[in-house]
Amino acid sequence: MTDIYEPFDVFGILSLVLAAGVEDKDGLPAMPGDLLAVEICNLGPLPGDKWGYTATFDRENGGGFLTDHFPCATKAIWYFERIYAYSPHIPGVRFLGLTHPGIIGTAPSMELLNIWNEREREVEENGHKSLKLCEVLHTRPLANLPSSKGCHLGKIKKGTAEWEKMAEEAARTIPGRENGGNCDIKNLSRGSKIYLPVFVEGANLSTGDMHFSQGDGEVSFCGAIEMSGFLELKCEIIRGGMKEYLTPMGPTLLHVNPIFEIGPVEPRFSKWLVFEGISVDESGRQHFLDASVAYKRAVLNAIDYLSKFGYSKEQIYLMLSCCPCEGRISGIVDSPNAVATIAIPTAIFDQDIRPKAGKVPVGPRLVRKPDVLRCRYDGNLPTTKNPAASM
Repeated sequence: MTDIYEPFDVFGILSLVLAAGVEDKDGLPAMPGDLLAVEICNLGPLPGDKWGYTATFDRENGGGFLTDHFPCATKAIWYFERIYAYSPHIPGVRFLGLTHPGIIGTAPSMELLNIWNEREREVEENGHKSLKLCEVLHTRPLANLPSSKGCHLGKIKKGTAEWEKMAEEAARTIPGRENGGNCDIKNLSRGSKIYLPVFVEGANLSTGDMHFSQGDGEVSFCGAIEMSGFLELKCEIIRGGMKEYLTPMGPTLLHVNPIFEIGPVEPRFSKWLVFEGISVDESGRQHFLDASVAYKRAVLNAIDYLSKFGYSKEQIYLMLSCCPCEGRISGIVDSPNAVATIAIPTAIFDQDIRPKAGKVPVGPRLVRKPDVLRCRYDGNLPTTKNPAASM
């Protein structure tokens, strides 16, 4: 029992995820243990809807990767010119979009669903006490447990006993899991093929959450260019493919993960500005080979640097979440520091953003107006400050 629709409501905009059964040419359904090969043949914005948005949640509503630095809800609108995107809220930036579905996956069996709910409930109930990373990353809740709030179950009538039972058991579709799901892999565009494990009869293939463009990590959480779109898929059932190709890593044979084949279509850039982060948090505390802390530092370094060129930090935060930037784990073995990087193509800007001997240019051209749309933060959770900012 899984969500057929998952609402994702930001500033009144709703995204839906649709599910369908899969059969072979003889009318026989995909069966548990099969592998479902899904090829993306075509996709794009819906005709007449050539726009999208990037946003952050208010910190009291979950926030994002940097919610302790940016607690306010913000939003930028993007318009599409064929394959390019630009925003009046982040002027001076234009880039080619790599359109893709944020969500593509199959349905879990009841056994796998119970595994998800049990392990995620443990994180939500006890993670604040046991996980040191909670002191550095402040996205909440720690897990999105089954809830009837905002739950859509297709043709099942709301308020019935069947609806209530399913709503209290169905896994929320926020995270990616063994079935694929909300993996937000930006390179799954035209020509890509996804090999998904099948856990139930018919597979119940689901897809949606269409993105015009996304940066690696989707750091603002609602952070790709979210849009309404269409998707054309071709499916093939590989009988017995799970046992043949997927190696379980865990206590059951259900602990597998999909395989992704990236298509040939992607933006081409030759010049990048790369920002590094290490496993040391904003307070100066050392962490052990923590790639999340390192990537957070890399993104913060990029935001602080690019804000010198006439942008607000909120503008850069949203831009890094949706432009074709590349995130990397550059080092994961040299104790105690993991090294993460974020590479930004310099060609997306209408000015030279590289360091120069003559310092950062100044003048009216660098005053970028207007800023992103934002709401006031009325919560009382503390924000993280850079101690060196006042030096």
